[in-house]
Formats: sequence, C-alpha cells, structure tokens
Amino acid sequence: MSDPPRKHGPPRLAVRVTEPVGRALAGRRWFPLWAVVHHRGRRSGTPYATPVAVVPTADRDAILIGLPWGADTNWALNIVAAGGATLRWRGGDVGATNPRIVDADEAAGLAKAPFRPVVRRMPAAIVLRRVRPV
Repeated sequence: MSDPPRKHGPPRLAVRVTEPVGRALAGRRWFPLWAVVHHRGRRSGTPYATPVAVVPTADRDAILIGLPWGADTNWALNIVAAGGATLRWRGGDVGATNPRIVDADEAAGLAKAPFRPVVRRMPAAIVLRRVRPV
C-alpha cells in the first residue's frame, strides 16, 4: 500500500491561522521583513495580495523572497509570467521587475550572512530587481 501523493503548498490550517497576522503586519514600516506582493493571476487576471517574507540582501536593488513550498508556488509563477510586481514594503510601494526563480545555493549567496542558513533550507527563492524612481 503506497502513501497518497502529497499536495504542494502549506497546510490549509497553517494558512488560515497565520494569514490574518501576516496581512496585518506585512508591508508596515516597522516590520521590514514582511511585505505584501500585489500581482495578477497568470490565467484569470484576478488581482491578488500575498504576504511574504523578504530576505535582506547585500545588494540594495535585489529583492529576495524565499519559496519554502517550492518553485511551483502560484504567486511566484504569476510574477515571473507578468515580468514583475508591486510590493507594499517598509510602508511604501516598491516596483520590482526582472523576476527569476533561483535555487537555494544562489539565493544563499545573495542573502546577508545571518540569513544564509535559513535560505539554504528552502528549495528555491525568487529574486527581483527594485525599480528606482527617476
């Protein structure tokens, strides 16, 4: 007898419990490790707002977001398909472009030293370039 196939993504109970807290804190000026990514569904065009954890990087123009549930996370695929997104981060809106999904080793190389061990444990991450105002 084999085990049933495991579904991808976080357990539904975990999402139901943590999402309200994440939405309340993400994007606030005083909570810089969390942001809200605004994106559209790649097939439906439906607008979404997804709370995420932003990993500090040595490059100020790089935005690194870990993908603990893997590279096939829907919001990450939506951003790659669209070529970018807007983040509500540190109390303001930040444009982000040139998204690419990278493996754990490349992501760890971009992260600041204290965060590297955590990033290495994730299967993938998404890297975006911050759009600087002209």
